Amino acid sequence: MSDGSAPVAAATPEGPVAPVSRAGRNLPAAITVGVILGALIIGCLFWRKELFLVLATSAITLGVWEIVVALRAKGVTVPLIPAVLGCVAQLVVAFLAGAQALAVTFLLAVALIVMWRGSEPVTGAAQDVAHGVLVTAYPALLGGFAMLMLAAPDGAWRTFTFVAVTVASDIGGYAVGVLAGRHPMAPSISPKKSWEGFAGSVAFCMLVGVVCVAFSPLQGPWWAGLVLGALLAPAATLGDLAESAIKRDLGIKDMSSFLPGHGGMMDRLDSLVVAAPVSWLVLTVLVPSAGGFG
Repeated sequence: MSDGSAPVAAATPEGPVAPVSRAGRNLPAAITVGVILGALIIGCLFWRKELFLVLATSAITLGVWEIVVALRAKGVTVPLIPAVLGCVAQLVVAFLAGAQALAVTFLLAVALIVMWRGSEPVTGAAQDVAHGVLVTAYPALLGGFAMLMLAAPDGAWRTFTFVAVTVASDIGGYAVGVLAGRHPMAPSISPKKSWEGFAGSVAFCMLVGVVCVAFSPLQGPWWAGLVLGALLAPAATLGDLAESAIKRDLGIKDMSSFLPGHGGMMDRLDSLVVAAPVSWLVLTVLVPSAGGFG
């Protein structure tokens, strides 16, 4: 997600080129891709939410593939086929059968990783299996909580609220970080993140949370939106920092170059997957669905 750095202009001897941020992003490409992704998410959610299941499963599976490939470049061999199968199974089962089925599917996916890797030479097996469990849990298991929200009778609005509030963390952090960022939050992991930007994330998340919870078909209390925003901002920031730490450990800037101006798919999912369980819990407790969860 965004690091709160201010945009700067890029130039060559031949003349100016597309503006980029201090992080080296192509801003027009990033904005275009962001708008397209937003349109896809909203269109799928409110046309037929099963389409969002397909979209989210495809995106998170791509994220799993990116992590596996990045790990292999560092000599860690996570079995790709069981990692992908486990990801797809967890997301689909969460949508169709609920939280208990998601937990069971996660355990089965881990078992498949262990058995698959166990059929290969022992050298490095413990490291490979440990990273395989990591990939199975992050982003697949965490992403499954978004599918639990989607499965509710009002799941389209729940999922939209979760995405909107999480994205608000990025926007608020970027805006305030550019204008007033002075004190680095985690300079060894993400030097451009500031405490001022984090305060902007919290404030904007709470504002969007109130709007999405109280002034939508969810019809929840306004204070539930405040709680949702106050908890999703740190969760989203933690997700961003966690992926940054992984990338620094792997010695890479982006997980891939799949999304122009953004990097890899995991560079867009990092905050969302960590925020998903928090959003599911808060909305389940404070804004229960009239029809219950499927």
